[in-house]
Amino acid sequence: METQELHRGRLIDHVQLVVRDLGASQKFYGAVLEVLKVPPGGKGDGFFWADEICVSSVDSPSAEGKLTGRNHLAFQAQDEAMVNAFHKAALANGGTDNGAPGPRPYHPGYYAAFVLDPDGNNIEAVFHGAAQRSAPSVKITF
Repeated sequence: METQELHRGRLIDHVQLVVRDLGASQKFYGAVLEVLKVPPGGKGDGFFWADEICVSSVDSPSAEGKLTGRNHLAFQAQDEAMVNAFHKAALANGGTDNGAPGPRPYHPGYYAAFVLDPDGNNIEAVFHGAAQRSAPSVKITF
């Protein structure tokens, strides 16, 4: 297999999900992001955020009164155990199974789990297999 390099932090600045029930989504995302070791960012009037994801209610000023619809988001996991923990936490906090943890045929070493969040968004946690990173993340200081 050809060596691949993955570069993170160059394409997506942030993703906003506009949801029907902010409390249900906060419970769901709070639990799954905790097992993925993503610290909470903060809360505001009708929204909460962590890292590059913002979840807001339909009546928040940035939502303009419209739900975002069905999306697929994939979060990086450090290992297969983290994928398994993500799936378990998601199901215990309002998520619905959409693909149990296990290997996928996308490329060798791809191990993932899929759940539907309370609004039907397809949320994935994926471990791409053993790899060497130059740094654990990109750090941006303003």
